[in-house]
Amino acid sequence: MTRRMIPLLALAVAFVWTARAADWEGVLMDKMCSMKAMQEGGQKAATMHKRDCALMPDCVKSGYGVVTADNKFLALDAEGNKKAEHALRASKKADDIRVKVTGSESGDTIHVKTLKIL
Repeated sequence: MTRRMIPLLALAVAFVWTARAADWEGVLMDKMCSMKAMQEGGQKAATMHKRDCALMPDCVKSGYGVVTADNKFLALDAEGNKKAEHALRASKKADDIRVKVTGSESGDTIHVKTLKIL
């Protein structure tokens, strides 16, 4: 019986390990414009992305993500997209929309618990 429990225990530990909350800081931008920013300098280019552009209907529809300091784009999940849009609409910043996101990562997607514009 004990030998059968070891794989189950290992699986439970792996699940807890991957489900731990983590924080990311970077520049918030829409997926539609992120490809161009990543080709033109990563986070530095993302800082110049305008809030008004990120709120255009096609950009909102594409979803959002965070461009990190190491020039990776991490997409937000559906809940994160809602939080990002709400935060952008409430913000008065014109560009350089830096955020702190708390959640868990799965591949290149963040499952968002909290999102705050810095």
